[in-house]
Order: sequence, then C-alpha cells, then structure tokens
Amino acid sequence: MDIKKEVSDLIGDKSLISDMEFEVSNVIVYTNNKDFFLNCGDIVRNIVNKEKKRIEVRLEPSLLAPEKDAKSEIKQIVPEEIGLKELWFEKDRSIVTLEVARPNLLSGKDRSIVNEIKEKTGWSVSLNRYPLIKSDIVRAVRDMLYSNSSFRRKLLNSIGEKIYYSNLEINDKYWVRISALGGFRHVGRSAVLLQTPFSSVLMDVGVDVSNDKDYVPRIDAPELDLSKLDAVVITHSHLDHCGFLPALFKYGYKGPVYCTAPTRDVMTLLHLDYLSLSDKTNSKALFSIDDVKEELKNSVALSYGEVTDITPDIRITLHNAGHILGSAMVHLNIGNGFYNVLYTGDFKYANSMTLNKADNFFDRVETLIMETTYGGEHDKQPSRDEAENFFLDIVKSTLSKRGTVLVPALGVGRAQELMLLLEEWQRFNLIPEVPIVVDGMLWDVTAIYTTYPEFMNNETKRRIIDYNNNPFISPTFKHTVSEEERKQILAGGPAIIIATSGMLNGGPSVYYFANLCEDDRNSIVLVSYQGPGTLGRTLQNGGREVDIELNGQQRHFSVKSLVYSIEGFTGHSDRVQLERFISEIKPRPRRIILAHGEESKIINMAMTIRKKYRLDVVAPHILDAVRLK
Repeated sequence: MDIKKEVSDLIGDKSLISDMEFEVSNVIVYTNNKDFFLNCGDIVRNIVNKEKKRIEVRLEPSLLAPEKDAKSEIKQIVPEEIGLKELWFEKDRSIVTLEVARPNLLSGKDRSIVNEIKEKTGWSVSLNRYPLIKSDIVRAVRDMLYSNSSFRRKLLNSIGEKIYYSNLEINDKYWVRISALGGFRHVGRSAVLLQTPFSSVLMDVGVDVSNDKDYVPRIDAPELDLSKLDAVVITHSHLDHCGFLPALFKYGYKGPVYCTAPTRDVMTLLHLDYLSLSDKTNSKALFSIDDVKEELKNSVALSYGEVTDITPDIRITLHNAGHILGSAMVHLNIGNGFYNVLYTGDFKYANSMTLNKADNFFDRVETLIMETTYGGEHDKQPSRDEAENFFLDIVKSTLSKRGTVLVPALGVGRAQELMLLLEEWQRFNLIPEVPIVVDGMLWDVTAIYTTYPEFMNNETKRRIIDYNNNPFISPTFKHTVSEEERKQILAGGPAIIIATSGMLNGGPSVYYFANLCEDDRNSIVLVSYQGPGTLGRTLQNGGREVDIELNGQQRHFSVKSLVYSIEGFTGHSDRVQLERFISEIKPRPRRIILAHGEESKIINMAMTIRKKYRLDVVAPHILDAVRLK
C-alpha cells in the first residue's frame, strides 16, 4: 500500500502538498497554503474514513510566525483562567505545545481558542498540563523532547517508512512466538520477546531490585538481536519492568520505546534516582546519563485506547491496567488479525483510590500472558474496606499513644493511594491533623501524579479536572529530603511517615525504621510485596532481632514497635481477582501463559486454570520459547 499516494489522490490538488511524512503510523501533510491548513477538516475526515489512519495537516515551517511573535500573540489569546505557564516550540514539526493549568478548557468541543492561535500564528497546537507541585523531572523530560525535535521528526518518519513500505506477506509459513527473557517463575526483571517473520518486539525489560544475583534479563538469549529489535513496549514504571531499558541503548538499541506519558516521566525519574544512588554508594551502574537521554529521545507516548502500528505486522493498543498511574496492558494485533495477544504486565482487577480497575474487554485475544504475583492458593487479600478499616485502627491507636506510624511504600502507586486515603480521613476528622510526611522521591512522583489526572479513576479525575481541586497539594502533606529535616520530624511528636523503599532494603524508610523500631509506641505498616531476603520479608515472617547497615556500619536492633502487614492495598490482583479476570475477560483466550510469580504459586495457578476453566496453560522457565501460532 502506497499510503502517501492514496492520501495525495484523496486531497486532489497536489499543489496543496509541500511535504508528507510519518509520525509512526500517523500521516502528516505539510502545506504552504494557509487556507487549506485552516479549512481542511472535511477533507481530512474523508481521508480518515477511507484509510482508517490518523491524518494531520500542518503549515510548512517556513511560513510560521516567528517564535517571539507567536509567543506574544498566544499570551494575548489564551484567557487567564486557563493558566498558561509555558510554551514549547518545535519548528521542525510546526507544533507549539501550551503548558497550562486547565487544558480541558481548550480541548473540548469549542476549540475556538486553539483555532484562533492557528489562524494568527500558523502553529499547530498541542496541550500539556503543568504539574501543580513543581517538578524538575517533568520540565527536563519535556525540554529533552522539544529540544530534539529535528531528531524526533526523522525517527518517527523512519518508523512509518518501515511500517508502510515493507514487503509483507501473511501465508501458511507465518508464525508467532514469544521468548521468556525474565520474570517467569520469578518476580523481577520482567522481559518478554515477541517475534514474527517480520518483527521483533520486546515487552518490558526490568531488573530484580531484591536480588544481587541474576538481577538482569537474559539479553544474551540467541533470539534477541538488538540491531534487529523493532520496538520496546514498557507497561509501567516500576524498575522490575523498566530498570534495564537505558542499558539497551548502551548496548546498541536505537529504536522507539512505547509507553504512556506518566510511565515515561516516572521511569525517567527512577532511572536518574538509580544513577544518583550508584554514585553515592560507589557501585557500578548498569547505564549512564547519556543512555537515559537516548531512551527519552526515542520515546513515543501513547494514550489508552490509541491504536498504533509499531511494525509492518504488529499493531498495539494500550489499556488501563489499574496498577499504578499510566500502567498499561498491551494488546497486540499481529498479522492484520492473524493472531492476537494480551500481555497484562502488572494489573489490578479492582477499583482503588486513584485508578479504575483493569480493562477486561478486547476485540480478540487468543493468548493471554498474565502476571501471577499473588496467584497462590491462599493469596486471598482482604477487601478494600477491610484493609482501610484495619489501617485506620492502626493509625488511630498509634497516634493515641503519641506514637508515629511508618509506612514503607513503593515510590509509585502505593504511596499516592495512601496519601489520598489519609487526606480524606483528615478532611472528615477521622484521624488527628498530624503531619503526613512524604519523603524524598515520593514527592517527585506525586508531582507527576498532579500532571496526568486523565489517567486516574473517574471520581478523582472529576475532582481534579472539573472542580479544580487536587488532593495531592493538600497542606497536610510535608515534604522532607534531608537528614536534618528527618530528625526534626522524628523529634516533633506524632506523625505519619510514608517513605521508600517498600521492602526496607534501602532508602529513607530504613533510616526512619532504625529510629522508630525500638519504641513500642510506634507502628510499622508493610503494604508492599516483600521480596525474599529483604528486611521487610524478615519482619513479615516474625523476625524481631535484625541487623541493619547505617552509614557504612552494621548495627543490631531489637524491634519493639508493632509490625503490621496489610495486603489489601497492593496494586496487584489477588487469587480471587485473577480468577475473576479469567472468567470475565471478553473474549475468552484459548491459551494462558503465566508470568511474574514465584514458581510454587504459578504451578498452583496453572493447575486450577486447567481444571476449573479447561484452558491450555503454559508456565515457561526463563529462556523457554513458546510458539503461539
């Protein structure tokens, strides 16, 4: 299919077209006719209806108003209540991005303001929400993307050229297979390679943060050739799914990385945090700052439900996974309907304070690759109400003794869930108004949460977007980053502290634990998965005599504070939810491949699925290859 010729023929007047390029599978028409640029709506809709591809018309860069003049004009056009904060110009792509407080006021049915900007400046308009909490990382990400506009125009066009102009033939010799490169019969270093005769796509490429041995995926597998890898798709920003991504660029990968915008921003923050920690501990890093920059330059942000060709024969759609902000299930339409795969990544099949439950309706699914973190026979979590009431009782009891509650939490997801819950309890006077301390990187992640409310559940999204009331900026939250600030918090009386890491295997949570654990008025509340060998797992298993390394010295502690473990706040589905998802997913898959779980739990889950649901189940080992079709 010569898509450019077909679009050109449908436009009719060839003189209207000065250039035509791709942005992945989108077709961008550049024109030197301003009237056509401003009034091409009917023609574009006709082309979209016939070609089933996204088409956009932009003005030739040489005809755009100078940036200085355009900036002045836009500031006069945009009303004050929209809260214009920043302008980002990408002349190579004829796009100006407005960073505003309330983008929804510009993106509705009435686009008169956007149309006026186009008419008076010639620039096509894109919209970003600015973070209500100052975020250096969001600004750095956007600056990197916009300052590399020329590079990105060439990259996105080269992807489209390959998608549309490869010699593709689906016949009886066509095949689809996956290779298990990490995260199978194991939790950590997730990596799944999907291949066809024409394509090679890697889904997730993480590290095992709780393991000093075998902590990276098997990129040495013979099936994986980075020079022939077409695309990487990242489901979410936890390091066990994205921690090795910059290293791919270090070892020669040069292609695109697909994920949601929140995933892109948060994983960049986590990668930079990893480099900072490596520098502080004088440990050898897996990658460099330049590798993180390459990852960003090559990123392609997708929204939920956005259908995108990523190779000549693979089309993906990201769906809400309900795990953390921006987390996605990946649906792959392979060979133009020849075969369909759903890779869940980590997912939660229940509503939470911040997110809707994972999607369960898809056009077609022959094979489901499903996480099984809590797939054991006895992995049945309390209901959300039970978990919240239990936590509420712990907080009230601890504060009544003038103690402090420490919640070691994952930096992304769990912490923000608890922030919303605690803010609500204080707002309705269910707990005293003590400081809620959000330590270090958790605050930076929360700033990103204030930037993307459209990825949250309906209620929270409505509160933020429609009522302009963002709970994450409540004055009850106190941000700390230095040891001196931490000392002040510990000396200041009762408090609730949320700090990383969730497994107590590093980060400020260990500092707080060391200063709180020998006082029986205090409480330690474990709300995350606790990896084998971590301090969190030791406490969860009843250990109360522990050794901790602090400032390079090993110290012994006798834990007298109360230690609680609450599973109901997890961002993973428990056994009941996993089975419910299998029974309710539409359409029902023919085969289920189990991943991301301890071996005993995966085996138990596989037996249940075969017996109860009569489905074909595969539980690969790492380095196994499974032919799907």
